[in-house]
Amino acid sequence: MTDSKYFTTTKKGEIFELKSELNSDKKEKKREAVKKVIASMTVGKDVSALFPDVANCMQTDNLELKKLVYLYLMNYAKSQPDMAIMAVNTFVKDCEDPNPLIRALAVRTMGCIRVDKITEYLCEPLRKCLKDDDPYVRKTAAVSVAKLHDINAALVEEQGFLDSLKDLLSDSNPMVVANAVAALSEINEASATGRPLIEMNAPTINKLLTALNECTEWGQVFILDSLSNYTPKDEREAQSICERITPRLAHANAAVVLSAVKVLMKYMEMMGQDAEFVVSLSKKLAPPLVTLLSSEPEVQYVALRNINLIIQKRPDILKHEMKVFFVKYNDPIYVKLEKLDIMIRLASQNNIAQVLSELKEYATEVDVDFVRKSVRAIGRCAIKVEQSAERCVSTLLDLIQTKVNYVVQEAIVVIKDIFRKYPNKYESIIATLCENLDTLDEPEARASMIWIIGEYAERIDNADELLESFLDSFQDENTQVQLQLLTAIVKLFLKRPTDTQELVQQVLSLATQDSDNPDLRDRGFIYWRLLSTDPAAAKEVVLAEKPLISEETDLIEPTLLDELICHIASLASVYHKPPTAFVEGTGGLKRALPSRSGEEDASVMATGGASASVIPEPGSLIGDLLSMDIGGGGSTAGAGGTGNVDILGGGLDILGGTAPSAPVSEPLRYDSEESNSTDKSNAIRNTVIRLQSTNSLLGDIFGLSGTSSTTFHIPPKQVWLPAPKGKGMEISGTFSRKNGQIHMVLTFSNKAMQPMNQFAVQLNKNSFGLIPAQALNVPNIPPNQSLDISLPLNTNGPVQKMEPLTNLQVAIKNNIDVFYFACVMPIHVFFTEDGNMEKKVFLATWKDIPSANEVQFTLENIECNADGVSTKMNQNNVFTVAKRHLEGQDMVYQSMKFTNDVWALAELKIQPGNPSVTLAIKSRALDVCHSIFAIYDTILHN
Repeated sequence: MTDSKYFTTTKKGEIFELKSELNSDKKEKKREAVKKVIASMTVGKDVSALFPDVANCMQTDNLELKKLVYLYLMNYAKSQPDMAIMAVNTFVKDCEDPNPLIRALAVRTMGCIRVDKITEYLCEPLRKCLKDDDPYVRKTAAVSVAKLHDINAALVEEQGFLDSLKDLLSDSNPMVVANAVAALSEINEASATGRPLIEMNAPTINKLLTALNECTEWGQVFILDSLSNYTPKDEREAQSICERITPRLAHANAAVVLSAVKVLMKYMEMMGQDAEFVVSLSKKLAPPLVTLLSSEPEVQYVALRNINLIIQKRPDILKHEMKVFFVKYNDPIYVKLEKLDIMIRLASQNNIAQVLSELKEYATEVDVDFVRKSVRAIGRCAIKVEQSAERCVSTLLDLIQTKVNYVVQEAIVVIKDIFRKYPNKYESIIATLCENLDTLDEPEARASMIWIIGEYAERIDNADELLESFLDSFQDENTQVQLQLLTAIVKLFLKRPTDTQELVQQVLSLATQDSDNPDLRDRGFIYWRLLSTDPAAAKEVVLAEKPLISEETDLIEPTLLDELICHIASLASVYHKPPTAFVEGTGGLKRALPSRSGEEDASVMATGGASASVIPEPGSLIGDLLSMDIGGGGSTAGAGGTGNVDILGGGLDILGGTAPSAPVSEPLRYDSEESNSTDKSNAIRNTVIRLQSTNSLLGDIFGLSGTSSTTFHIPPKQVWLPAPKGKGMEISGTFSRKNGQIHMVLTFSNKAMQPMNQFAVQLNKNSFGLIPAQALNVPNIPPNQSLDISLPLNTNGPVQKMEPLTNLQVAIKNNIDVFYFACVMPIHVFFTEDGNMEKKVFLATWKDIPSANEVQFTLENIECNADGVSTKMNQNNVFTVAKRHLEGQDMVYQSMKFTNDVWALAELKIQPGNPSVTLAIKSRALDVCHSIFAIYDTILHN
């Protein structure tokens, strides 16, 4: 007879009957009664009233009955804490039972009873069980320590259980070692300190590797996870550990395989990429990963998500295994989509024919989402593998001829990207695309088609008619379509101004007067102003040559990828998010890949695997910001009425600060692509500056103010030359930045009895090559009068490093004498307006700059949140590249560019409600970091 009889009863007064049976003298009847109680508890009935009666059944030698009673106690102890204490004595007694199974059962149950009153009674039995003679008891006690830590962490530390767990790492039984590792890992993850509990050294590693071969599969997973947190001292040790771990790749359990892959991936980072051992190890990683794809769909999906990470880090591992990622007819959609993504990542010139053949076949499937992804994948192949572009375009045209609506629309979207990648190469297909114009109903497809028409308007005879057809429903279109249509018609007007004037006026009117969308209105006003004030500038901006796009495969940013590689075989590797993004309160260790010794870590950017455009290093000259020729040649002659006379002479020797001579080296320069990008940014910025000067005229037309809302922080004036030292001339001043130029703002006060005139100024060699941009135009100053002057400065003068870095030595001459003084410039006046770095370049540059060039500071009493910090710093040419919320705090990433093309990157950690902000600054020129911190502190407290 089965146990199902305990789940059915028709008797009345069930609790009463169970109570009498539990107190029966017959052991068999008592056991049956306990089973009935457990059955009632399992189906959700409240049998807590029987707690004392069930507890009395603990006094038995029957192991089955004792297990049932312990199960009941675990379930109801929390709701009956006072009565649960009645069982403590029995637990303590059972922990000393001759039967090791009962000892282990007792300590396990006490660990599961989450009642504070019982916790203190658990300590002594647990301490004994941790040193028990039987390994089964020891391994159970090890897990109980982790449970106790979850209830009362302070108690575990006070009672020395952590040290006992560490001692178990040296246990002779591999299962005890595995459980000790598991318990310590669990405690470490829950700990907020983040310091590792397992002290990894050569003897400990050897013990773990020895236990690895003999413990159960889940024990192996815990040991492998611990090994992944260890960083070998050198390459030789890493190779030795890898050799002992490699056999785990052949394990039947997928979790063990992935955990082994995780350790090997991390240790391979320590070795040279072309090393024979790494090449051999890469070949060994492929077969186990391929084997995982023969499992059930759920395991396949987990394996694919992990493989997705692995091939982003090391595409060579599976470059010859393309066929295993081909989609099967009976694969679930989530497996199909993941395989498709991996196929694109592995696509190369050698296998592109196979891939395109597969993708074309997939485009005829019945699943719409899968078909769309397949069509888009063909476009991604064209962008990634240049040699296949023509074949991909031909394939897309074949798909367009099918006249399947969603296939056509997706094809047009990807063809737009192909045009961006290969300008003036495949425009012959535009006529075919225009034939399908009427069938487009999705915003992205319509916007793509409009972009194509606007971009190649000179080649489409009826471009104006095609674009005008969209204007009839302009207000009903998606914002994406409206913006694209506005830009396309402006492009058309610039290319064919004679016959499209009415069309451009119509679209500008719709965008600026009839639209509620601020983005659309702003773009419309900008275009209108450009066209009405400076058509040449409009052509330069709107028809500027666009940068070529690269293969967009949604690659994970390098720093996050390195972190996720350390979390292979966990949920983080499936979600492709760090644990802190989806688990609240996670502390523990911050995992990161070790850096390779002797090699540059080439960052793979989110551009199809191509190396990012990183700010280059100027050889061995990086260490000193100012050993570079920052500005180029410039005259050292003073400005204003002195001819070729050097008014500085030797007089500056009396000033504070030193100006040691330094050899001039080559300046930092971008590569050609960066230079082009910078030139375009400058052209656009200069156009905006030109437009600002016309605002007073245009304000009447558009009803807009011509003034800028940006508030650049100008420090209060300080007295640089007191009247006693200036023989009656007092000079106070500060520095500001206006319209991309630095200004020295001076106030001259004549406190003498005679007028002052014949002014001239000269600046000594300084860190940033500052020289006057024009003569010092100061008229005659009568006695007891003051005069404000703004002197523009250029940064193309001679360079010499000063101490402090922003120290400036000045000589000013008048009709009385030559006077010398020194002042300190705020460093933010050297931040340029084109310092907004692209996110991808920021990530690569941050990683590329050595960690030794990172300096951390703490900003106290900051009342701004992340948005406030971004706004204030942006007004001072410190640009926010990205924001993210991580581990309960806001992370703000900012970039700034100096007038000498040196960059600095900043990371701010802002804890809501905490006035302290952590600021990390990275720059190849380490000298600037302290000055940057000072200006952050000033601006954020302003």
